[in-house]
Amino acid sequence: MAEARSKTARQAVRAGAGSSGGGLTFLGEHRYLVPLNNGKHAYVRNLTTGKTKRLKTSSDAFVEEIRQLVEAGHGAKIRAEFEQLAKDHPSHGWDDTAKRLVEAEVLEA
Repeated sequence: MAEARSKTARQAVRAGAGSSGGGLTFLGEHRYLVPLNNGKHAYVRNLTTGKTKRLKTSSDAFVEEIRQLVEAGHGAKIRAEFEQLAKDHPSHGWDDTAKRLVEAEVLEA
């Protein structure tokens, strides 16, 4: 049986699934991060597994999900997303989240 998903999660997945430009694209590619709750949570779209997870940005699960994407070769794009989120939402702590990922040796400094 399929796992129940929230309306927002279904919309995030649907928006990114369309190849006709709209929705969640970034630098010509799909976005990996969909910010939620002022940066406390995020949907992480893992294109290698095809799954979207809602994770607390301060959790170990978030770090591991980002690590998986970086190891699959998406590190530069994810780094660019963190930089853009920090510019767009300076009070949401995205620069701190990226710094934590650097300290965990997930992202390069």
